[in-house]
Amino acid sequence: MVVAGDDALAHRLAAELRGVYGERVTLVVPPTQRSVRPPVVGRARASTLFDRMSAAVNRAAGNGEGPQGPPNRRAEPAGSERVLEAAELTETVLAEAGVERAAALALVHDDDETNIRAALTARRLNPRLRLVIRLYNRRLGQHIEELLDQASALAMAVADGEGDGGGGSGGLGFDASTTVLSDADTAAPALAATAVAGTSKVVQTDGLMLRAVERPPPGPGEVADPGLCTLALLSATTNDPAGADGSESSGSQGPRLLPDERAVAAATGRGTVVLETVSYAASAPSAGRSVVPFGSLLSRRLRWSFAGLVGCVVGLAVASIVVTGEPPLQATYLTLLDLFAINNPAIGEPIGRQILQLFSGLVGLLLLPVLLAAVLEALGTFRSGSALRKPPRGLSGHVVLLGVGKIGTRVLTRLRELNIPVVCVEADPEARGLALARRLRVPVVLGDVTQEGVLEAAKIHRAHALLALTSADTTNLEAALYARGVRPDLRVVLRLYDDDFATAVYRTLRAAHPQALTRSRSVSHLAAPAFAGAMMGRQILGAIPVERRVLLFAAIVVGGHPQLEGRTVGEAFRAGAWRVLALDTAASGGRRGGEPASAVGGGGGGGGERGGSGLVWDLPSTYVLRAQDRVVLAATRRGLAELLGRRRRESAGT
Repeated sequence: MVVAGDDALAHRLAAELRGVYGERVTLVVPPTQRSVRPPVVGRARASTLFDRMSAAVNRAAGNGEGPQGPPNRRAEPAGSERVLEAAELTETVLAEAGVERAAALALVHDDDETNIRAALTARRLNPRLRLVIRLYNRRLGQHIEELLDQASALAMAVADGEGDGGGGSGGLGFDASTTVLSDADTAAPALAATAVAGTSKVVQTDGLMLRAVERPPPGPGEVADPGLCTLALLSATTNDPAGADGSESSGSQGPRLLPDERAVAAATGRGTVVLETVSYAASAPSAGRSVVPFGSLLSRRLRWSFAGLVGCVVGLAVASIVVTGEPPLQATYLTLLDLFAINNPAIGEPIGRQILQLFSGLVGLLLLPVLLAAVLEALGTFRSGSALRKPPRGLSGHVVLLGVGKIGTRVLTRLRELNIPVVCVEADPEARGLALARRLRVPVVLGDVTQEGVLEAAKIHRAHALLALTSADTTNLEAALYARGVRPDLRVVLRLYDDDFATAVYRTLRAAHPQALTRSRSVSHLAAPAFAGAMMGRQILGAIPVERRVLLFAAIVVGGHPQLEGRTVGEAFRAGAWRVLALDTAASGGRRGGEPASAVGGGGGGGGERGGSGLVWDLPSTYVLRAQDRVVLAATRRGLAELLGRRRRESAGT
């Protein structure tokens, strides 16, 4: 396996492949002097890591087995790591990294153009190579994926009849496919869901939607609703600063993923994450429109002025009917003529009619400035339709989104799809997401969040949640602490890179504000499992965070997995590793011949299958999984690695 990148995602992905899948990894990074700047907090730890990597390069063997490594690497499998430093991903560098013999290559640079150039070169070097490319531009990614797959098909057609010399395909199932992923798209749903009221967690990919919800522990005498199944048990030490931090090293007091029924029954006093829905969902609504809403053309004060004038006209028309005895339409017509000063003077007519004409002329004079103000205000609204909106005066219950870069832009789109009011705070007037905010007419506050008054301008005192998603840990922490000082019960979600720092912040904020929700999230930590799964030949549908751990959802074909094939759903379930959630009968050509209808969907068609989609989520525990079945399952990172079972020792030559 070869991983090339210039930021945290590359290192996390390499660690995922080595520590979870036991793969031998070659990590290609820029020279130490030019590599991505380590986080401000925990810089000494990052510097030590870079020194250790440089030492690994100087070793002839280059297997990276230092005397002591990060805590997660102590029980490292047979996988090893070789680090190669290169300023650019040239053909020579890729050849030195072993791309010609590798089973998969992940290109995870932050720059799309760098990844595309390297992908084209790598495909030419090895047509059988599995490519996983990080691209922010989704439309371009679709075209690149098709182009590289076609190039691979043509190259292998020319070499048709040749043997499987690479050992990376053939019996091991490593086809030369191209997968384009975005760390922003992978992490955005989890970040957005954390800020939504109700702690709902949604995974939605390729029309498949899985919805989970976090539920507090039941009270005395109450029985918790298990939903379709229990996905996780939350930490037992929720408010203890010295207790579990929610990570994989939390021990028995930390969160437990995919527990069995006995564990759920015995875990009294623990919150749970339960699966509520597995279904096919319609495509998401469009991001928004650039048309200025009619209601925003005129201010409220001007609308009230118009309403007052209309009331005066109605009153004058009624008075004219009473005084002159004219029919209603005639009286209204005469009133309007007087209002616009185009009627003849009421000379020789009754005194009441003359007085009404004078009042109508006065109202007409008042109407002129109101009409002029309306025209000027409407023109100003159209002129500022492309400008950034300011937070409205009475806004409350919204989400304050700090930072609209790559991640913030995707999160903003997700929040608006869920119809959640958002106020963005951004220091850079040229930030990527400001154009989207302008198009969606989302209020934006331009300014440095560390300066006095910026968060107040975003109405933080009336907000529902704060999402701090800038790339600087200290900025996110400062914003969170300031916001908690203004409103102690505010829901806070922090994007933090350094794990040790995130653990300390999580524990301290949780203890200081036990009644408020605090979450720390790492984008690379959320995205790395999806990239690793793609390199292993499986698409990860999505991931949901459970405190500081990650639960993955994947769709796989049962054939070739002895842990599933020929077993019942109940027998295939392995606590703490994986659990079958649904069966996709449409993908496997419908129900198999000779199989009774009651075998799928639970007895008399109890609603397990959603209308023509072919997705059956209410599988009985006695249903036997067959080779042609395609199932959707939930798995831990290590559970999915074991299930994919790459028989890595057979491929010792790759």
